Amino acid sequence: MKNNIDYSELIKLRDVSKTYGSEGNDRNALNPVNISLHQGEFVLLIGPSGSGKTTLLTLVAGFQPTTGGDIFLFNKRIQSYSGRDLQRLRASSIGFVFQQFHLLESLSVIENILLVTKFAGIEKGVAIKKAEDLLNRFDVGHLRNSSPVKLSQGEKQRIAVIRALINDAPLIIADEPTGNLSTDQGMAIIRLLKEFVTSENKLVIVASHDERIAEFADRILVIKDGTLKERRS
Repeated sequence: MKNNIDYSELIKLRDVSKTYGSEGNDRNALNPVNISLHQGEFVLLIGPSGSGKTTLLTLVAGFQPTTGGDIFLFNKRIQSYSGRDLQRLRASSIGFVFQQFHLLESLSVIENILLVTKFAGIEKGVAIKKAEDLLNRFDVGHLRNSSPVKLSQGEKQRIAVIRALINDAPLIIADEPTGNLSTDQGMAIIRLLKEFVTSENKLVIVASHDERIAEFADRILVIKDGTLKERRS
């Protein structure tokens, strides 16, 4: 599927809104949004807790339907994908990083990374080589066979980021990736993501309430009470 996708404009939202609740008792989680995001951009989606950041990310990834408007993901209307196609698309073309690391303690570091390559159908030998290259690039090659239990918070998040990058996905979505890290650890992770998006021409969307990330961003989208505005420099 990836080879048939034009990545120059990865995401386009047209009048996209989301409402929760029943009629007469509904709540606008996201007011109509119109925006396009492109390959090679590091985008910061910033706003306080409950502002609508996670709602917007889950809509973009197709985890829940919109109430109104259209989302185009890789130049195809997201409603046009079947459920199975969306699953395949997420496995092959979207990498996810979360505040919680979601590493399986029963698996080694490299086994955690390789787990997602199975869903994307990457040949085992190729996947191992890519995993080892990324581990070295992120300065954690020495942790290859370690258990996640023995890792620091910063090391765990580096492994989680590598897991998101292993499938060479053009789109990386990171929801509060620095939330469980110290200041130094968090900024190190953001710096690595920035370097990667620049060198590999990816689109990275980082949702956070941390203003310090703004210095790394090519674009800053501010969301408050479900309303999205772009901050101009």
